[in-house]
Amino acid sequence: MATLSEIETWLHDQLPTLLSEHEVPGAAVGVLYGGEVVDHAAGLLSKATGVEATVDSVFQIGSITKVWTTTLVMQLADEGTVELDRPVRTYLPEFVLGDDGAAAKITVRQLLSHTAGFEGDIFNDTGKGDDAVEKFLPTLAEVGQLFGPGEMFSYNNAAFAVLGRLVEVLRGKPYDTVLREHLFTPLGLTHAAGDPYEAILHRAAVGHIRPAPTEAPVPAPVWALTRSMAAAGSMLAMRPRDLLTFARLHLDSGTTADGTAVLSAASVEAMQEPQVKLPALGMMGDSWGLGWELFDWNGTTVIGHDGGTIGQGAFLRVVPEHGLAITLLTNGGDMIELYRAVFGHVLKELAGLDLPAMPTPPAAAVPVNVERFLGTYTCEVADITIRQDDNGRLWLDQVPKRIFSELGPAPEPVELVGRDEHSLIAVKAADGLHTPHVFLGDDGTGRALYLHSGRALRRAAV
Repeated sequence: MATLSEIETWLHDQLPTLLSEHEVPGAAVGVLYGGEVVDHAAGLLSKATGVEATVDSVFQIGSITKVWTTTLVMQLADEGTVELDRPVRTYLPEFVLGDDGAAAKITVRQLLSHTAGFEGDIFNDTGKGDDAVEKFLPTLAEVGQLFGPGEMFSYNNAAFAVLGRLVEVLRGKPYDTVLREHLFTPLGLTHAAGDPYEAILHRAAVGHIRPAPTEAPVPAPVWALTRSMAAAGSMLAMRPRDLLTFARLHLDSGTTADGTAVLSAASVEAMQEPQVKLPALGMMGDSWGLGWELFDWNGTTVIGHDGGTIGQGAFLRVVPEHGLAITLLTNGGDMIELYRAVFGHVLKELAGLDLPAMPTPPAAAVPVNVERFLGTYTCEVADITIRQDDNGRLWLDQVPKRIFSELGPAPEPVELVGRDEHSLIAVKAADGLHTPHVFLGDDGTGRALYLHSGRALRRAAV
């Protein structure tokens, strides 16, 4: 096994080469092991300015924010202010959805575990003020219910915006203020920013996107998504060392290095308990806890979360059994390939763990019931059509909608092949990933009701 000092040397020697190999403009890595932290950064924060990345540079952590929001909710649970199995309307009577019956039943636990069942990619812009989250809730009035509360998993950003509002109401302060007072301050964080106004006080990374699949990444046209989605991960930025301080809280039973109790040991444990199994995608965890994504790597429990914003990607894995946490913060390019290179080495050297293989197309396509899969599946941010051409080949066409339609042209058609009787997989990798698509349910005619690739998209009505 390697020492932490040897890992630091490896990062110093290899990270610049890995960035170049995977066309990642800049990145910062942090490793917590045995109570000690090493970090390293390389590359540029922005190709437009040429400012170099440092270990104190702040990158957006995207949806890793959801674990922070969950921690804020669990603090309220520790205080007896929130009961996870009560309906959300117990605390937010104004919570509305297109299906009022479902809105009345959905519990706090279901929001935290992505099992609430309503469509989750709702990025309605309600302004930049402290009332952005408050104004967001009424915009859910027409949002449809994909499935009954608690029936299955479907990744849900909007659910965490609702949780952000719950935190605001019960604390009587804006989400960003609560985040700072109840986590930043007790954890002693010095390089963490809840919004662009705070981020600009640090060396802040800018996201980079590809104008076309074969072109090099260029600076994105905007820095962040809407403030209404702050609790889901639209704005929070920090350096790796500060993110690892948060991870250490969840390794050390909710206490800080100086013994301050920030979260109860019972709540730390509850967050890491499986709440729902995931479809067999092979690119996500095996189950989801409260906030945390949960993995079983050959009998070793790993908890974590990833985050993706506009041209930025963040990765966090925590291995409680080994007292190990790793984070990688990036700003564009083939981020998944960089993640696999860095985490694959560190996990093997410090914990003897191998990263699970990513899903790949089978050597020979598995025969599938094509008629069950064909058709259009829709959500608020995209329409996805599965079609078959005259030669019998299967294709996925994606038409982005709303804010995502403004970020560039529609993606090129993706060829798919049978992976097993319930799923198809992309023939070519995009950003290092052959995305699987699992087909679930029945629309009453023998066709799949849902296309699931982490999110459940419902078959469009004819």
